[in-house]
This record gives sequence, structure tokens and C-alpha cells, in this order.
Amino acid sequence: MNVVDYEKVIDRIVPYKRYGKVLRVVGLMIESIGPVANIGEVCFIYTKNSKQPILAEVVGFNENKLILMPYTEVTEIGPGCLVEATGNPLTIKVGKNLIGNVVDALGQRLDQKPLNDVQLTNVLTEQQPPNPLSRPPISEPIQVGIKAIDSLLTVGKGQRVGIFAGSGVGKSTLLGMIARNSNADINVIALVGERGREVREFIENDLGEEGLNKSIVVTATSDQPALMRIKGAFTATAISEYFRDRGYNVNLLMDSVTRVAMAQREVGLAVGEPPTTKGYTPSVFATLPKLLERTGTSSKGTITAFYTVLVDGDDMNEPIADAVRGILDGHFILDRRLAEQGQYPSINILQSVSRLMKNIATDEHLKVAQQIRHLLAIYEENRELIQIGAYNHGSDQQIDQSIVYYPKIKQFLQQDIQEYHTIDQSIQQLQQLLNGSENL
Repeated sequence: MNVVDYEKVIDRIVPYKRYGKVLRVVGLMIESIGPVANIGEVCFIYTKNSKQPILAEVVGFNENKLILMPYTEVTEIGPGCLVEATGNPLTIKVGKNLIGNVVDALGQRLDQKPLNDVQLTNVLTEQQPPNPLSRPPISEPIQVGIKAIDSLLTVGKGQRVGIFAGSGVGKSTLLGMIARNSNADINVIALVGERGREVREFIENDLGEEGLNKSIVVTATSDQPALMRIKGAFTATAISEYFRDRGYNVNLLMDSVTRVAMAQREVGLAVGEPPTTKGYTPSVFATLPKLLERTGTSSKGTITAFYTVLVDGDDMNEPIADAVRGILDGHFILDRRLAEQGQYPSINILQSVSRLMKNIATDEHLKVAQQIRHLLAIYEENRELIQIGAYNHGSDQQIDQSIVYYPKIKQFLQQDIQEYHTIDQSIQQLQQLLNGSENL
């Protein structure tokens, strides 16, 4: 740089700081007069008792007043507290030495140990999705390590899939299996709105040491403010984008999108948005595609995303489930009835679909998978007749065939939590099943 360049930099430096002051706090909302700041900008709120300033984000305006949402609790904030604008949106530090660690929604390690800043890069948590024309088509399958998915619901590198289920049907356990068994380079796992005790249980029991060694876990528990829960999802997505842009094949596993939507509803109602469908505000349905469209393929790498959707009362058509299903490239339905019967993973094959399977599977594989689905469908259509003994053997050849194959298909779809299969093994076992081999 020459002298002229330095002079230009000096001219842009503001020699003084602008402050505002807190007027009132109502629920989640902090209202202040000044400073000059934009939507999405991070501000510091200085209190008398706290040594560290409280982080807050500008989420709206009311005439000449700023509306802020804190990243932490507001117990120490009072009238007249100074508010300082940073001039920047939320950024986090990302790098390879994050792998194997558990961080919060601000990118700080939960074990309180410092990160080596030299090896980290500052990344914005909110970014634009890739240009649609810069996204390569998805043409290669990714191994999930679960027989039912790899064989009958094959997922491609860069595909986005929703896992829909009610509470207690096995979503978190399924995510842990995918994280351990997948052949992706890196896992980024977002635990949004989880109970505090479930975080450690997931890491130690579901993910395990093997899974954690190639994973970054981002947590925002249910006791944290709504903004932190929203930022947990955006931070995990930003970390995934960082590694995708460096050529990695990344798995993003988020549990759950429903809790992100609920947190966004809290923020929307606090700033005065009108409640619409089942109390959800319009910003919820604007935020979902912005978040979900950021994953997928790019010209450098891929993010294969698995989003869990917690459906109220097992209603698969409730507003959030319906909106998410319309955005993603497939959905897996976990069936409570199957879970009660002891089938795990409790994936309802007939109700689930991978929209890209026809593009990434071979013709032979597709033919076998379609035949298995056909046999399952015929059995389910006639389940009641078969179970009460009203069906006479020999009346219909297809029903007879489905009765013979149904126990074998049920056995094939079951998989122990610690059990592992490559995608080739899963497809081979599916073909052996249809050809009558008992070696499953």
C-alpha cells in the first residue's frame, strides 16, 4: 500500500463511538434510544454489575427507537444502560481445529477452553444460498450406513432430507447412526432446543467417540433465549458452508427445524408481527427457505443435510412439517406404530421418499427397490384380512407372494444401533432378499 491508500483508510476511521441507552425491557424485547444501527447488527449493552457486555442483535425499529434481542438473559439490564453499536453482524471463528469439539451458537467451546485464533477464519452466520446456476446436479449416492435408507431411500451427495416424527420415536438415535456410519468427510451436528441433559447423552451414547472425532457439535438448549436457538441453526449452517467451500463433503444434521421455527415465532411476536397459521408469524415461513436453501451442492463441495421435524400429535400435515416438506428433496417418516412393534429404525418405507433416488441409483437397483415397495404395499392393503384369517390362500397370487416375503422384508429393515453396513452390502442384501436367499 502507498501513502494515498493509507490516507483513504484513515479517512474512513470514525474517531469516536456512538452510544444509546436502554429505555425499557418488555419480555424478550429491549428498546433503546440510539445508537445508529441496522437490522441484524450486533450491539453491546453495558451493565453496572457485569464485567462483560451483553450481546444483543437489532431485530426491528419503532419510530426512532431500536428493538434489540439479547443472546443471553436480560436480568442485569436496567433503564439507562449504555448500548454500543459494533457496526457488524454476528460472525464466528471457524477452522479445522473445531473438529471434535462442542460449541455454542456463538462458536465458543462449551468446555470453556480457548480456541487457537491463528488457525481460525471469521465467517458470517447469515449468508446467501449459492446461485442456482452454480449448483452441479446431484449424481452420486452417499453412504448413510443404514440398510433401509441406502437400499430403498438412497440419498445423494448434496441432497436435503427431512426426518419427520413425533416425540420419542428415535430421531436423535437415527441421527447418531448416520453421523457414525456415513462416509462424509465431516459432520456438523446442530442440537437446537434440546433438553440440557440430552446434549451429553447424545454425544456419549448416540454419537460416540468415533462419531465425535469427525464432527462439530453446535448446541443451543431449550433454556436459552430464542435468538440463541435461531443462531444455533445459522451457525451450524455457516460452519458447513465453510468446509463445503474448501472441497469437503459435509453432513449437516439438525435436530430440530421445528424448534428453530418456534424460536422465530417468539421473536416475531415480540416485535409485533401478527400470528397467522397456528400462531406462526410470517417471518417463520420466510426464514425456513433462507436457512434450508443454503445447504446442497456448490461448485466446490457438498452439504448433505438431514433435518428432523418434530410433528405435533404425529400430524404430518401441520404447518411447519408441510412447509419443510415442500422445500426439501425428500422425507423419511418415522412411524410410532412400527416403533411400538419393536422395529428400529422405525422408517415407514411406503410413506417416505427420496426424490433423487431415480437419478443416482442403477436401473437394476431401482427395479429391485420398486418390487420390494410393491410387495410391502400389497401386504399393507390387505393386512386386516390376513391378520383375522379372512384371506384364503391361493385367491390372489400377488397377496400370496407378499405374505411369503413380508417377514423377510421386516427382518431386513431392522438394524441394531451399533450395526454397520456399507451401501454396496445393503443393495446386495436387498437383491438376495428378492431372489429368495436366506443369508441376510
